[in-house]
Amino acid sequence: MGRFTGRFAMAVLALLLPLAALAQATDYPARPVKIVVPYAPGGVTDIIARHLAPKLQDALGQPFVVENKPGASGNIALDFVAASAPDGYTLFVGNVTTNAINENLFADKLKARPSRALVGISRLVDTPHMVIASTALPANNIAELVAWAKQNEGKLNYASAGIGSYPDLDFRKFARTTGVEATHIPYKGGAGQMVPSLLANETQVAFMNLASTMEQVKAGKLKALATSMPERVPELPNVATMAEQGYPGIGTNAWQGMFAPAATPKPIVDKLHAAVVQALNDPGMKAVLARQLMTVNTSASPQEWTEQVRAETQAWGEFIRENQITVE
Repeated sequence: MGRFTGRFAMAVLALLLPLAALAQATDYPARPVKIVVPYAPGGVTDIIARHLAPKLQDALGQPFVVENKPGASGNIALDFVAASAPDGYTLFVGNVTTNAINENLFADKLKARPSRALVGISRLVDTPHMVIASTALPANNIAELVAWAKQNEGKLNYASAGIGSYPDLDFRKFARTTGVEATHIPYKGGAGQMVPSLLANETQVAFMNLASTMEQVKAGKLKALATSMPERVPELPNVATMAEQGYPGIGTNAWQGMFAPAATPKPIVDKLHAAVVQALNDPGMKAVLARQLMTVNTSASPQEWTEQVRAETQAWGEFIRENQITVE
């Protein structure tokens, strides 16, 4: 009789748990929601989070507040969100570095594996990437960059968002292919610090997304030497692709995406996904983002996005191991 009573209680609990989660989602959000960004203000990850926050507030009726937590190549923010309560009140906006590369490079430093500790809500936007240079650098294309670097050994510095970030890995691949030597200058604040370093000629070149640099390129304060897109960027028709300049396959075209702690109830994740997709696919929002070189590319479902990020994590792991890339 005791066993029967116990099994009956467990069966009732199994029936009630989904109803409780659904009720929780119905009431969600009941207080302000935090969106954690792993970089300093100014980069595309921060920009998309700040575009999205007020739209989610309008849709869901509570403030969505962006909080910047830069440092350790994004790992400080990753660990913070992974350890947060899985209740939908702490979200994360990251990119290919934080959510696919870092797990492979910092396995012994991260407290949790991002691909397992976080669940995807949706892909947000894609951004074209360029080889951006200081105006003090004489080079105006990739051939001239390679020639200058080889003639001026020890003078080329390249910027990145941290060791193992895609700007770092992209330049390492470029340097290995061309034989160029350069000093790596990592910036924990991401594009928010990389752009000033290029403007001041503290660094001379970087693989960066165009959304973070377009204003300075158009103003003539920075130079675009190449794009890693398959085709030329319409806004900069005179800038040739890496493939056109003889270096196909070098350069990442990065995504930005939203995540939550892995145990966040599915009804809340689904509710956030629906709100994000609706907000980003609004024609007015798409037009605003397009002017900043961000293409909306939302996911069909949270499950699809989670699986895609896990697949990319595995692919980056293979690349990093094959090239024996390590960090101290």
